[in-house]
Amino acid sequence: MAAPPPSLLDRRLLFVTGKGGVGKSTVAAALATLSASSGRRTLLCEVDAKGDLAHFFEAPELRFAPREVQDGLWAMAMDTEESLREYLRINLRLPVIARLGPLAHTFDFVASAAPGVREILTVGKLAYEVREENYDLVVVDASATGHILGQLSAPRAIAELVQVGLIREQTGWMQDILGDPELTGVLIVTLAEEMPVAETLELTAALGPRTGVDLAAVVVNRVLPELFARAEEEVFEQLETPERRRELSDAIGHDVDSVLAGARLAVGLRRGRAEHLERLRTDLDPAIPMLYLPELFTRSHGIRTTRQVAEALGEELGG
Repeated sequence: MAAPPPSLLDRRLLFVTGKGGVGKSTVAAALATLSASSGRRTLLCEVDAKGDLAHFFEAPELRFAPREVQDGLWAMAMDTEESLREYLRINLRLPVIARLGPLAHTFDFVASAAPGVREILTVGKLAYEVREENYDLVVVDASATGHILGQLSAPRAIAELVQVGLIREQTGWMQDILGDPELTGVLIVTLAEEMPVAETLELTAALGPRTGVDLAAVVVNRVLPELFARAEEEVFEQLETPERRRELSDAIGHDVDSVLAGARLAVGLRRGRAEHLERLRTDLDPAIPMLYLPELFTRSHGIRTTRQVAEALGEELGG
C-alpha cells in the first residue's frame, strides 16, 4: 500500500496558487500564520511583488530581505535581480556590490531570450532556503494558475537543455526538492464557481506530468453557510407572504423586507454554487484533501482577518 501523504504543515515548501480573485494571497498569509503559531520558523514569500501581502499583517512594504512580521514569521517579496546577486555571491564567490551594472543588462537580455531564467532564480531562491534549513516551512504566494506551471517546470526544462556543468548541477538539486512530496507541495485555492473550478481541474491534471510537484490540497474559499435546515425552510417560506412580513415587522418594530431578501439571496447563492462544488468533488482525485474556508463577509485584509482565516484553516487540518 502507498504511504499516506504527509501532513500539510509537515512539508518544507508549499506553493499557493489559484485563479486571480479567489483569495490565494489570503490563504497563503493564513497558512504562514498558522505555521508560525504552531511553533514553526516560517518564511512567507510574495512572488509577484504587488505589495498586497504586507496588508495582511499591517506591515510596511515587503523587500527581498526577509522581515519578521510577527513572532516566528518572516515575509519577503521576490526580486530576481536581488536573487541573482545572492546567487553570484554564494556560488561564484563574487563580492557583494551595490548594483549589478552591465551584468544586470546582460541578465535582462538572457532572461528575455531564454525562457525559464527568471523562474529559475525565483524557484532556486525558495529551494535554497529549504536546502539550507533556514526555515521549518517556506510558504509561497505563487503565480496564478495560468503561470504556475511554467514557474515550477523551469528546473526540469533547463536541465533537459543543459546536460552538464554548473547549471545542470544547480537544477538537479532543485528538482530533487521540488519532486519530493515529503518536502514540497502545491495548494490550489478555488471558489465554488464555474471558471475557478474549471481552472483548478485543468491544473490538477497538468501539475504532476508537467512539473513533478505533488498536489498537497485544494482549498475551497468563501464557502457560504447553510442558513436553514430543511424543516426551517418551510417556516421561511411562510414568512415570504405579505401578511406574514407585516406581522413580523410589527412584532419587532422594524421592517424585515430587506432581511428576508438578503436571506433568500444567500440561500440562492449557496445552492447555485453547489453544482460547481459537486463537480469539483466528482472530478478531483479522492486522495487529494479538500479544505473548506468560510465566507467572512469582510472587506478588510488586516491581522484580524488573517488570524480568522488561519483559525478556520487549522480546524480543517484537524488542529
